[in-house]
Amino acid sequence: MRKIEYTIDDEHSGARVDKFLKSNGYSRGVITELKYNDGLFLNGEKVRTVDILSSGDILTICMNDYSVAVPNPYLTAMIAYEDDDIVIFDKPHGMPSHQSIGHYSDTLANLFAARYPGVKYRSISRLDKNTSGLVTVAKNKYCASKLMSDERWRPMKRYYAITTCGFAEQNGEEGEIIAPIGREEEQNIKRAVREDGAYAQTKYKVLKSAEDFTLLEVTLVTGRTHQIRVHFSYIGFPLLGDDLYGGDRRLIKRQALHCGYIRFIHPVSGEEHEVTSPIPEDMQSVLDMFPS
Repeated sequence: MRKIEYTIDDEHSGARVDKFLKSNGYSRGVITELKYNDGLFLNGEKVRTVDILSSGDILTICMNDYSVAVPNPYLTAMIAYEDDDIVIFDKPHGMPSHQSIGHYSDTLANLFAARYPGVKYRSISRLDKNTSGLVTVAKNKYCASKLMSDERWRPMKRYYAITTCGFAEQNGEEGEIIAPIGREEEQNIKRAVREDGAYAQTKYKVLKSAEDFTLLEVTLVTGRTHQIRVHFSYIGFPLLGDDLYGGDRRLIKRQALHCGYIRFIHPVSGEEHEVTSPIPEDMQSVLDMFPS
């Protein structure tokens, strides 16, 4: 169970409990759950959402969770950041972020369930199975709601991707790709640029060019499924190793894509944090083959 305490100041004296919670980013759904699950206490006593706060009061929020994923203690992933509310995993490629058909016990959700018994897995960001890097998971519903629903609090991520040579000559050292993405017809997994797709915007910067590859820094303005992979394939530069979207697999056997940087404002403390992850071994070995 996670407890968060607020000391009521003069500014919020006279406010109702629910209004105070909304001003601190609690969603209506979270407030309702707290209301009906004995999650609200004022000065140590149960309190209603319509009760009035006074200066100096201590409002305590108690959040309980129930895990739904099967714990798998044999899975491993490095932890890049952790506190009482958030954990950021450095996910290896080959591990799905979420359970799905054929992946009931080998996912980051199963690892999380083993490490945090009784805590529901709330992933703020997700990575494809064969994309490596940083994945943010909230340990309670309040932090999840704030980080996911409010753009001001949404984590900012940078990806590192490797594609073929000649990228800068055709597309410039910096730029963006704006092209709508939708599900490819009669495909469950594959996406494509389609006129009837959802708006998608990807920004890029060339970090390194060599004889056989280009290393890119990529940021997402939108977050469509497979967005980076689809956009670079669409302009004729699929990621190395990405066989689903036409990438060359001779140098690496999975898409050369890694989430290596996250910046976020902590929902409880309000502090800014930056978390990094180095380019993994298989991608680095490609870069080392062709020194620029």
